[in-house]
Amino acid sequence: MSMLKRLRSFFRPLDVSRLFFTHLVRHTENFGNVTWLGQPIWQNVLDLWVIQEAIHEVQPELIVECGTNRGGSAIFYAHLCDLMGKGRIISIDVVRLHESTHDRVTFLIGDSASEPILSAVRAEVAKTNGPILVILDSDHSEQHVTKELYNYAGFVTSGSYCLVQDGVIDTLEIFSSARPGPLVSIEKFLAHDKRFEIDTTKTNRFLITHHPKGWLRRL
Repeated sequence: MSMLKRLRSFFRPLDVSRLFFTHLVRHTENFGNVTWLGQPIWQNVLDLWVIQEAIHEVQPELIVECGTNRGGSAIFYAHLCDLMGKGRIISIDVVRLHESTHDRVTFLIGDSASEPILSAVRAEVAKTNGPILVILDSDHSEQHVTKELYNYAGFVTSGSYCLVQDGVIDTLEIFSSARPGPLVSIEKFLAHDKRFEIDTTKTNRFLITHHPKGWLRRL
């Protein structure tokens, strides 16, 4: 067997992509230094591109984001909505860590699974006539993600998505201390709720992703 064939048999594509992904996460401090127009966004840039494609595809009237963090992602979504000429964003977090503002964005402070926050979101959903897209990116523990899925997935309209972020916690060893995480919640949710399926064209778009099995499309 030639040296090239031996190397090919030793390095499987999955192993190579995982090794590269691990180094990429470490080198970028888990993408913690990524910005959008100067605002911290803390997102895998490959995943951001897929989100951009999904937002253009769905043309959401409302985007509900659980997990504002530094505010950059909400502003990113708002700028995409500006370009499309439609859409608004509700972004939720337990504390406000930013000074970001945009006419399309409403920032809510509180636990995304709490009744006051859910009531506020329901009120916005009730006055929305078009597609609704949900992004879950707050507390990534299995318990909290499960609560969010059962509370927020129902807001998603047919043909749109509930994006459950950071299932990578359950796949890369460098995140093992945070397990169990979102992947466990996703699998339990899909076993119970047959309105959704995983859109593998999005989860596999660039081979490496922070959101394995995370693109849940409502049928």
